Amino acid sequence: MTVPLTVTEAYHRYRQERPRIEAMAELTAAYMRRRAARLHLNCRISPRAKEVSSFIKKAHHKPYTDPWKEITDKAGIRIVVPYSSLLDRALDMVTSNFTVVRVEDDRKKPGAEDRLEYPRLHVQIRPRGEEMDPDGVPYECEVQIRTEAADVWARMSHSLMYKPGVTTDIPSDVRRSLYRLIALVELYDSEVERGVKALDEHPDFSRNNRLLAEAERIYQTFSLHPYDRELSQDVVDVLLDSIGDEPGYADRLVEFAEEQRPRLERLYEEYGPASEQFLEHGRYLLVSQPESLIIFERLANARYDLQETWEGSLEDRWLDDMARIWRVRR
Repeated sequence: MTVPLTVTEAYHRYRQERPRIEAMAELTAAYMRRRAARLHLNCRISPRAKEVSSFIKKAHHKPYTDPWKEITDKAGIRIVVPYSSLLDRALDMVTSNFTVVRVEDDRKKPGAEDRLEYPRLHVQIRPRGEEMDPDGVPYECEVQIRTEAADVWARMSHSLMYKPGVTTDIPSDVRRSLYRLIALVELYDSEVERGVKALDEHPDFSRNNRLLAEAERIYQTFSLHPYDRELSQDVVDVLLDSIGDEPGYADRLVEFAEEQRPRLERLYEEYGPASEQFLEHGRYLLVSQPESLIIFERLANARYDLQETWEGSLEDRWLDDMARIWRVRR
């Protein structure tokens, strides 16, 4: 049996271990992004290691017997989905791919509607690699799953909501405002879902956006840099003509990315948005865009169809650059 650490001992250990914990969280989040892409799940996944200052404050302010063991959110991952009906899909992705320690789901908890907080959906997991702490105990990672609206509300209200005893001190008018905001979060979620479904069924809108959404999900497993969405839509309009009515193309794109992952990782590192080629020379513009994945797949499997639809629609040098780094002739 290990001896409990004091607050000071836990603090020094955490300072030493934090780089490992941060790397573990990033590795786990990267794996989650790949799984989300394979499941066609629209979400934003961000990892973090608890700040050292936050760790020591929490250790001091709460009555822990052993702060090192009892502070279980040293590593954290936040999964943010556009609307509430995707929460269960995100939860299933996590529970199906990781060792689960516990699930905290307050969505259907009796009396949740009377609490001044948004229903919590947290999953405590063993992270990717299952690293051990200095005592030989597996590290854990806290996964928070939220909608976009709930994430905004939670970040805004964090200083009020998550301090012991603070809810009894909030003035009544402020409490009322926060309750009203919770209702707006639910309304926002439902309206976003309604809008997304309506657009998805629209014949002039859905195909381009579905393909771009697939490319975006996969691209985020390689790069999290921002990109020009308007340019993406223009390029995807042309790429659709080279794909035609090919069934199951979204699955093929995911499989292509997984089969070619080492090669693609190298290309995005050498020519992508953080590369010297892009930042200093302005070359290889489309490598910094999510539709680059579709272009690479077409160059690998249907480059003559791609060339035929590209000519006269987009700049030739863009495709020349992509073919050059993929090492094929146009």
